[in-house]
Amino acid sequence: MNRQEKKKRALWTLLAAWITVFHLIPFYILLTTALKAKGDFSSKWKFPDEISLGNFAEAWDKAGLAGSFFNTAVITFASAALLIVIGSLAAYPLARRRTKLNQAVYFLFIGIMIIPPLTSMVPLYKMVVELGMLNTLEIAILNNTAAYMPLTIFLYAGFIRSTIPKELEEAARIDGASTAGIFFRIVFPLLKPVTATICIIACVFIWNDYQFSIFFLQDKSVQTLTVAIAGFFGQNANNLHLVAAASLMAMLPMTILFLFLQKYFIKGLSAGALKG
Repeated sequence: MNRQEKKKRALWTLLAAWITVFHLIPFYILLTTALKAKGDFSSKWKFPDEISLGNFAEAWDKAGLAGSFFNTAVITFASAALLIVIGSLAAYPLARRRTKLNQAVYFLFIGIMIIPPLTSMVPLYKMVVELGMLNTLEIAILNNTAAYMPLTIFLYAGFIRSTIPKELEEAARIDGASTAGIFFRIVFPLLKPVTATICIIACVFIWNDYQFSIFFLQDKSVQTLTVAIAGFFGQNANNLHLVAAASLMAMLPMTILFLFLQKYFIKGLSAGALKG
């Protein structure tokens, strides 16, 4: 590596470090605010001299986060499971059988991705009310599964086309394997990177969803974290320590999920979008 290349790499490293620090600033302010004791109005940049962990317990009780955490977890992970199972099964024939019908269906899914979700809110609300499914976790799971299914199929189909060689499937078919056996024993285990990508994208967006929850999950018994924290903020606008503690607890599960799956994320995203 010559001097110019080393200089260029150093500049890119410096830029990446600056962007990282820039994105960490809000999290630092959130953390310092959550750890400050009541009445501590020192600068948001100053780490508290006395750490108050009681804010987390108080916020947990006052905001009713136990029920909201449960509701959000059920909606998020049930939706993600349906997306992975149904999306991979739907994407496999679309990726391998390049018929005109399959191509039309594939491009239809891509077209659906550009439709703003709010345009379907009114007819969807009317349908949900008529079905008697308002304020149920089931409608939240079904809606989120439908909302992220086009993206899921798009990524799975692209990954299968660009990454998994047909020769593996042909060899298994010669050995007498059925189509279902080929998919579940050979193809699906190789989908780990794009499955991790879909899991992260879907879980993060569903976990942080607000616009759907505020309309369709109005009852407190089915309230999600975003709605609970929004209401808690309105009641504690003068006590940001509790609000910051509640927000920090709400973001923790998705942060842990990303840390566990990050090594697959970029690989699955880039390969899944490589071929259309």
